[in-house]
Amino acid sequence: FCCLFVFLEMEKLVACPYKRPNALCRLICFPWAGGGTSQLAQWGKLFNSSTEVSSIRLPGRESRLKEPFAKDMTTIVNEITTVLLKELQEKPFAFFGHSFGSYISFAVALHLKEKYGLEPIHLFVSGAHAPNSEEFLHIKSIPVCDAKDEDILTYIQFLGGTPPELMQNEDIRKHLIHTFKEDIRVLQTFSFETSERNIPFSCDITCFNGSEDNPYDSEAWHDLTSGDISFYKLPGGHFYLLEPSNEIFLTKHITKCIENASL
Repeated sequence: FCCLFVFLEMEKLVACPYKRPNALCRLICFPWAGGGTSQLAQWGKLFNSSTEVSSIRLPGRESRLKEPFAKDMTTIVNEITTVLLKELQEKPFAFFGHSFGSYISFAVALHLKEKYGLEPIHLFVSGAHAPNSEEFLHIKSIPVCDAKDEDILTYIQFLGGTPPELMQNEDIRKHLIHTFKEDIRVLQTFSFETSERNIPFSCDITCFNGSEDNPYDSEAWHDLTSGDISFYKLPGGHFYLLEPSNEIFLTKHITKCIENASL
């Protein structure tokens, strides 16, 4: 019964269409605000057999549509770590997050390190500020609950990443705006303070960004790990990672980093 419960919780939280039980490493992906698992879970077919790719599915979307949205970052972090802990203890893992997903991946990694002494072999962040930067504090001050739906819609369209034909459907449009608002609200509940003496991670961190996206304060990531930090700008805007050529670069580069982490 216990095994069944764990299996069901895992199926609910994690999309992994290309299961590789013999993989040497797991790459766990965290989608952007308003996003689901469809794009990043499909990365599984772009990796070789040594890496199993899965994507986190948050409440309020896809097969979890009827569940209430998470109210804060702690709730999300607790669910992810509780469900995945045993798997993460079994074999090496790396995290990839884009935008909102970068912050969730960081919060989960931080919790795993502080509570269980577990750490990803590599943290890949994309389209995000370092969570200890001034710019991140600015995100926390945006009054999302007061924002008009039209303004949120304009912003989502400005960022790109959502097929225009989906925006034609009123129900989908409303749900996307609602999901986006809820995700930003969760993001605003996350606070992280660095202390002089405490560098949270020792793993390497790679920051990816689109060349035409708003600039991100990535430099502050240097204070968050004793490992190496590298930066890559790929052609495109905020959703540069959906371009097939960029996807190929990302998956090849991530594979190389995982292999170099000396599995």
